[in-house]
Amino acid sequence: MVSLLACAAVMAGCTGPAGDEQERQAGTPAPEATAVATPPPAPEPTETPLAVRETGGARAVTEETDDYLFSYAYPAVAGSVAPLGDLLDRQLEERRTELATSAAQARREARADGFPYNKHSYQAEWKLVADIPGWLSLSNEFSTYSGGAHGIYGVSSLVWDKDAAEAMEAIELFTSPQALEDALGDRFCDGLNKQREERRGDPVDPEADDLFNKCPDIDELVVLVGSGSGRRFDRLTLYAGPYVAGPYAEGDFRVNLNVDRAVLQTVKPRYRDSFATRGRA
Repeated sequence: MVSLLACAAVMAGCTGPAGDEQERQAGTPAPEATAVATPPPAPEPTETPLAVRETGGARAVTEETDDYLFSYAYPAVAGSVAPLGDLLDRQLEERRTELATSAAQARREARADGFPYNKHSYQAEWKLVADIPGWLSLSNEFSTYSGGAHGIYGVSSLVWDKDAAEAMEAIELFTSPQALEDALGDRFCDGLNKQREERRGDPVDPEADDLFNKCPDIDELVVLVGSGSGRRFDRLTLYAGPYVAGPYAEGDFRVNLNVDRAVLQTVKPRYRDSFATRGRA
């Protein structure tokens, strides 16, 4: 209470009873109250209302401010599974918050340094790869831009276990990444080099060891599991993003391979019934 009263006294331009008496004795009038300027409150950021999940389960969100452009979408087949839709919604909010925070920081830094600000962006679209008994396989095609010469883009994997209500990456269905790489042998590298040759107009030396000519390790790739039969996983897509298998100008690479006996043997035993060799699904 003492501090509040003291504050009020200062705001009124007073010095307290003792000070008033001294001023009256000196014959000087008490000072008039002085208004203290209060800065206007900072404006609240205006947000575009985010679209909610549709009745069928799909959701598509687009939000643009002076700082950033954000979009995120997933199909009905994913959103209609309540826990999976909730998981994707949480990721949506996390990505949007990360983008808003980093974009605001970048704008402040650009202003302080006297540079123009280039709007940041994050865009993601989940797509269905396969819907088979017990499983959904999804791919997330995303792109980001944070003010550099160009943005970056890529793909991520999500496999949904319908019975256990759990999400994982497709590579987790296999005993280990190395086991899968060994089972694929030269099939991925041969398919990749064929695409490289088509884009470059020159064959690739299979013994090359430089960054853009060597065959990437499987740890550098994204593995997607698909199905031609709609009953079991019987094909793989191995994805190499920008800079992984070639310069940025060459783009990304996708190599599609059938599941064979060697690959089948690398699937974890508890998941093996959900896989089949191509043509025997």
